[in-house]
Amino acid sequence: MSLFDLPLDQLRTYRPESGEPDDFDAFWRRTLDEAAAHPLDAEFTPYDAALSTIDVRDVSFAGWGGHRIRAWLNVPAGAEGPLPTVVHYLGYGGGRGLPHDHLVWPAAGWATLVVDTRGQGAVNSHSAGSTADPHGGANPQSPGFMTRGILDPDEYYYRRVFTDAVRAVEVARAHPSVDADRIVVHGGSQGGGIAQAVAGLSPHVKAALVDVPFLTHYRRAVEITDKDPYQEIVRFLATQHGHADQVFRTLSYFDGISFAARADVPALYSVALMDPICPPSTVFAAYNNWAGPKQIEVYPWNGHEGGASAHRAAQLRMLRDLG
Repeated sequence: MSLFDLPLDQLRTYRPESGEPDDFDAFWRRTLDEAAAHPLDAEFTPYDAALSTIDVRDVSFAGWGGHRIRAWLNVPAGAEGPLPTVVHYLGYGGGRGLPHDHLVWPAAGWATLVVDTRGQGAVNSHSAGSTADPHGGANPQSPGFMTRGILDPDEYYYRRVFTDAVRAVEVARAHPSVDADRIVVHGGSQGGGIAQAVAGLSPHVKAALVDVPFLTHYRRAVEITDKDPYQEIVRFLATQHGHADQVFRTLSYFDGISFAARADVPALYSVALMDPICPPSTVFAAYNNWAGPKQIEVYPWNGHEGGASAHRAAQLRMLRDLG
């Protein structure tokens, strides 16, 4: 790893044009209204995770298109609710795994909803998932998820994922163990990009923990990094000649810069200056546009792991102070 992006003093003021389409808000209003036509139909089934201090529910609910989305709800056993709650979104390729993989927030006294990402978490990934993506895109795609349906914003994969994620906040709010007014969204990498989107789309988020976010400032990302998953877009364009304008038009509806500009709640970001997967300029592009109170922890000598456990300590202090 090495420093390959802008100097830190330039990163702190980096605010590129977002290229946001004029109908951005209308597109997402229509998307969420269409999803709302499907009842949440949330199910919370007790699950024996052999954890003496955590009560676990195996959760399913209707996401985009009414498709069933899976999640875990981990609640500190014996806690007097309703509790503040972290809604946690996952990194690229990972699934919800098992309940014992997600104990840090309950250990701090927060309930936690761990949301599966549709179509991800295959058996050869680092954590298994259990949610399908029944709706495939119409165009050819590079292996992975970045180009699934990428020639049409309505068909693009992350339209479904972001909608599922907004619906997950509603699911959390519906459970009696959860304080509906104290919902914090969290994720790293892909999960950080999802958390950014939800904070910009849902009126029911109190704060956001956004770690080394993916899905942000796409055009710059594909031009300065040769790492996946952004390189999936490059490989697609290398064979699907003539589609670049349409690809970047689609991506403009899903750019973290635009969601950050609509998020007015407190946020704690992390960025690593040697991160080749989510380049620091793409992170700062969103952070510098965040509309609410914000702070960012900079890890100069780290890659995509960011601040790892050191940053988790900063997040725990933020949650404690939020109360």
